[in-house]
Amino acid sequence: MQRTVKTFSIDGLDDFKNNLLSWSQQFQTLIWLDSNKYDQQYSNFDCALAVDDFTSIKTDFYNAFDKLKEYQSLVKDYIFGYITYDVKNDVEQLSSENIDELNFADLYFFQPKKIIFIKDNSIEFQYLHLVDDEIEKDFKEIQRTKNFKIKESITDIKIKLRIHKDEYHTKVTKVLDHIHRGDIYEANFCQEFYAENSTIDPVEVYKHLNQISEPPFASFFKNDDQFALCASPERYIRKEGSKIISQPIKGTAKRLVSEIDDKQIANDLGRDEKERAENVMIVDLVRNDLSKSAKKGSVKVEELCKVYSFKQVHQMISTVVSEINITETHPVDVIKDTFPMGSMTGAPKVSAMKIIENLEETKRGLYSGTIGYFTPNNDFDFNVIIRSILYNQSKKYISYSVGGAITAKSIPEKEYEECLLKAKAMKYVLLNSK
Repeated sequence: MQRTVKTFSIDGLDDFKNNLLSWSQQFQTLIWLDSNKYDQQYSNFDCALAVDDFTSIKTDFYNAFDKLKEYQSLVKDYIFGYITYDVKNDVEQLSSENIDELNFADLYFFQPKKIIFIKDNSIEFQYLHLVDDEIEKDFKEIQRTKNFKIKESITDIKIKLRIHKDEYHTKVTKVLDHIHRGDIYEANFCQEFYAENSTIDPVEVYKHLNQISEPPFASFFKNDDQFALCASPERYIRKEGSKIISQPIKGTAKRLVSEIDDKQIANDLGRDEKERAENVMIVDLVRNDLSKSAKKGSVKVEELCKVYSFKQVHQMISTVVSEINITETHPVDVIKDTFPMGSMTGAPKVSAMKIIENLEETKRGLYSGTIGYFTPNNDFDFNVIIRSILYNQSKKYISYSVGGAITAKSIPEKEYEECLLKAKAMKYVLLNSK
């Protein structure tokens, strides 16, 4: 479908970005993607904003990937959206029976009327069904727009734990029992933190979260009364022509104030046998997943267990790539073959998903799912929804979840401490955003 494209140059990009996100709140549906100018391969833009659905698809998990394939093939345009973790039930004979207070649809994508890309100092507008000088009017309006404030009052937030410390230890011990019996090698066990009868300003909370984290795969999602405020450091999967890129994260260490100590803890993470073993197990799983659609012999590990430093934490990241036959392989099938991402499940994948479903208390939903987009030429890019705050505005329910990889060498107390480290940024912004 043909879009009208116009490009502007601008100084003061940070102000424009803030204005743009505030301006976008007038629309019922939007996705905002921000790479925070992270110096990383395979990035097409600094930011992208998609607003105002022209067409959309919203469905539960049943035949979700077939429905998405049909929709993406029919539209042949940019589509932005998400896939929740529970679409695993479309891939395997699995179920999701745990409680769900957020009520996101299992899968949602929309074809936006308006897309705005930011790259360096260039602002590119791509609009469907242009009306007169609509782009110029919007550009001027964005420049004039200041902070958007929600009308309802912001309440004090009391964060609760779905799984308390002693129960967490008991559940991790059960995962270890499965590992020692040989049922699995590794499982990503997650827990929810939540607040009831609470209201927030989603834009201000997102800005605060993004500011203190500055991750390469940040995103802001809004659909009516549902929000995802995502500060993810992890890419799930990307298609660039015939090349597929997956970048699983396994291995976390906290940042330290002293530059010498900080470098030392990063070096220690890179050499840690347990953390490397976690990462390598997931790399093997990703290699196997990619091989389902890859050309024979094309699956390769470009980087293994490389430590990247972010504002809050150091992370161990690997990069696995493959080549596909683009005339024979549909882009949605590549995602289906690899979903859910191995870094959020465990190995073997199906056995791990069954075990964690039984031990976790909450339906994961959007957490550990993915937000991203397809391009008109069948490329795509999707993150992993971690380090994220999920919000149902109508129910006044706020949620964030964290998890960790449990292996044979795991110590429950240390796994619990790692969860608290990962939860630190979300807790801080919720308690300090007024």
